[in-house]
Amino acid sequence: MSAKVCFVTGSGRRIGASIIKKFASEGYSVLIHVSNSVEAGESLKSELIESGAQADLLQADLTDENQTQGMIEAIIQHPFVKQRNGLDVLVHNASVYSQKPIEELSMETMRFLNRLHIEAPLQLSQGLISLLSSVNGSIVALTDTSAGKAWDQLSHYTSSKAGLRQLMLNLAGEYAPKVRVNCVAPGAILSADWEHEHFSKIIRSIPLKRSGDVEDVSNAVYFFANSPYLTGQELFVDGGWALNSS
Repeated sequence: MSAKVCFVTGSGRRIGASIIKKFASEGYSVLIHVSNSVEAGESLKSELIESGAQADLLQADLTDENQTQGMIEAIIQHPFVKQRNGLDVLVHNASVYSQKPIEELSMETMRFLNRLHIEAPLQLSQGLISLLSSVNGSIVALTDTSAGKAWDQLSHYTSSKAGLRQLMLNLAGEYAPKVRVNCVAPGAILSADWEHEHFSKIIRSIPLKRSGDVEDVSNAVYFFANSPYLTGQELFVDGGWALNSS
């Protein structure tokens, strides 16, 4: 029997790489996606293959509609997908985070984030829905914990993530019962050494008194992908931070 297949956008490093590693460790064939982090993606691919996993790397700029469409076609024709006759898991992880005061926010920045966080996930979901439907697959999107809150200097980021959240809820309704769609909302996830000083301030407002690990997020994504009676849900992975944040 052919292995299940998982494709994760923005998966050369950090949270995306952790998600890839989690699914590979569970026996999935994994498709890594990068835009600029080609070296990191190649390193991850080699690491996984050396460990006995099936892994491959795809490169595309998700802010470019033509490149995204080319990647969709590459996935459809990929040997992992052909052998499986479907795609089991699509994870919308690719994201860009930055802070900017609202008075300095340009329409170019808004278009860039809306393309990356909303349009590209929609294009990928539409283009891969037949493969997902054929194996009763799952879509998981990484949102954030800002819903219903005003975050200073993050209007561009949080509004695009809100659009992604609502898009996934709509897809959950439209794609049922063949495909399940859920969201994972990471909180303060520590994944780089430079973040320690920044996170030390945030941790004081987190009930569990620590930052999260990338594995906390990848475990949540795997949980949704393998929970056949869950769809249209959003899971906060934030140590209770949303209880106190505003």
